[in-house]
Amino acid sequence: MIVEIKDLVKYYGDFKALDHFNLEVKDGEILGLLGPNGSGKTTTINCLLALLTHEEGTIKIFGKDMTASSYDIKKDIGVVMQNVAVFEELTVFQNVDYFCGLYISDRKQCQQYVEEALTFVGLNDYKKKYPKELSGGLLRRLNIACGIAHKPKLIILDEPTVAVDPQSRNHILENIQELNKKGATIVYTTHYMEEVEQLCDRIIIMDSGKEIASGTKEVLKNSIQVKEKIKFEMDALEDDVLVYIKGHKDVNDASFKNQLLEIEVTKNNGLLLELLSYFKENKIDFNKVYSETPTLNDVFLEITGKELRD
Repeated sequence: MIVEIKDLVKYYGDFKALDHFNLEVKDGEILGLLGPNGSGKTTTINCLLALLTHEEGTIKIFGKDMTASSYDIKKDIGVVMQNVAVFEELTVFQNVDYFCGLYISDRKQCQQYVEEALTFVGLNDYKKKYPKELSGGLLRRLNIACGIAHKPKLIILDEPTVAVDPQSRNHILENIQELNKKGATIVYTTHYMEEVEQLCDRIIIMDSGKEIASGTKEVLKNSIQVKEKIKFEMDALEDDVLVYIKGHKDVNDASFKNQLLEIEVTKNNGLLLELLSYFKENKIDFNKVYSETPTLNDVFLEITGKELRD
């Protein structure tokens, strides 16, 4: 096990930010840590990195107790936080060289690692540029290069794609997958569910300082009440038809707005065929019909009662 957090308790005054929180990160996985704002994600990461003290519980990384002075552990951790942390007075190359040099004392090896990191994130053509000359996406790439140049075994990424263009986001996500393929274990937080779908092997959802659900994408999707969404694009729908659909034993909810009938189904028991037959018998016209399986956003909304960005 790369990370083991047991019964972690953290207070800010009288406010309990973490309430006996547990977390395990397995070797070689990408773990998604999700939760609405104020759920305790950032506090967890700061405690994990020994940037914050905690009142109760234990934190082990690589099988060793993590403390503020655990430099033997910290040298194998890479951190990329949401707020870009680079020196405006240093060039792109100098920034990565500085952060890599904090961990790698051999100058020749350090320079090699810096070159490899710049190539990896696609910043070779920007070595002599200063941060203020970079776009938001390139600045995020620089932030990542500074965090991973020393080739850490564990990488913690806290919303690394905030406010970047789609091209840069795709580049960053591909970088993360490549780092994982090369052996890095990754803890990833984000407000973008599509990133979790693409990247994460396992997901932990937390709220109010506690874990409220965990598992693979498939396990989490199967755990919620809604198993399918059936959608009909249609010009109009009578109220009594909507009432009929809502009253079906396999329907959790149904709504009609903006010429779209959306039905949340709790059991996949042939409801679509039943509805098609009902519509035909009652001469109810529609333009298009399709079904969708639950998304991670559906999981998150049902479990927490909130959108991820709330």
